[in-house]
Amino acid sequence: MGLYSRAAGATALVGALLLGGMSGAFAQALDKVTVAGWSQPISEITNLLAEPDKGFFKAKGIALDYVPGTGGGSAIQTMLTGKADIAFTDPAALYLALDKGEKLVAIYNIYPQNVFNVVSPKANGIVKPADLKGKRVGVYSLSSGTRQNLAVLLHQVGLSEKDVTIEVTGLLNFAPVIQGQVDATAATDTGLYVARLKGLPEVTVIEVRDSLNLPSDIFVVTEETYRNKKPLLTRFLAAYRDSAAWMIANPEEAARIAVTRAINGSDEAVNLGIIKLRNASSVSETTEREGLGAFDPGVMQKGADTFHQLGLIARPLDMGAVVRTDLIPPKQ
Repeated sequence: MGLYSRAAGATALVGALLLGGMSGAFAQALDKVTVAGWSQPISEITNLLAEPDKGFFKAKGIALDYVPGTGGGSAIQTMLTGKADIAFTDPAALYLALDKGEKLVAIYNIYPQNVFNVVSPKANGIVKPADLKGKRVGVYSLSSGTRQNLAVLLHQVGLSEKDVTIEVTGLLNFAPVIQGQVDATAATDTGLYVARLKGLPEVTVIEVRDSLNLPSDIFVVTEETYRNKKPLLTRFLAAYRDSAAWMIANPEEAARIAVTRAINGSDEAVNLGIIKLRNASSVSETTEREGLGAFDPGVMQKGADTFHQLGLIARPLDMGAVVRTDLIPPKQ
């Protein structure tokens, strides 16, 4: 199947297919929940895309819908415009939105591990953040976590975006760095994995977690949704946890399902590698103690404090008033 036909098929998922193929009166009895994503329907979110096959959300009385996005910031904006109930976003996008006065609540820690990095061919001599000065650096989009995590790296060594040339390269696109159109690119672990399979030359990888190990993605809702839809959100998080636990326990099955559900899923072996990476980012010492989805409040506060200290946000944030853990299912 060609890329464009795969994309068309996956787009069909983003709506009718993710409602599970349910029919008649029973489908009408389900509560629809729409998730605004940071990406297209790609293999690393197979636990969501597998809903027609596995029915985790249907089992909790939920009809799941997914709206694609172009980064964590776009996910929040989609939610704020009323087109989604929940944003699948990142802490950086949350901090920026809170700084602008948005009333938001973080309700679930999707990926506790920071998976962002900056990658450069070894021939370019970029081995530390300071070496990025004066360089051309790719990001997925201007509203993506790749851009915000790049900013964290730059600020740690006294640089800002003004000291580099930002180039939008598109999601999971390493072609510009391979072809020399940019000197380095901000990416994720899965993006790097795929790029290496496609012939990325020997590279130096600067891990953002070495500077700040923030969660990569979290679920965020508005304060109004949090107040008014707690029972529904509790069911949603229970379903999501079940789907995440399934993918951790059954990566091979998830890789097979991704072949027909993800726009980048044609190669089952590649799917498996991506899914294993994403499974690894879903767990931490905190989730081992408290269960999937658990937050480390200190890390979230440290992230907010760091963003403020580095001038990425204008005012301090009290994450104790933003991170709410009462809807997260207890450890099983």
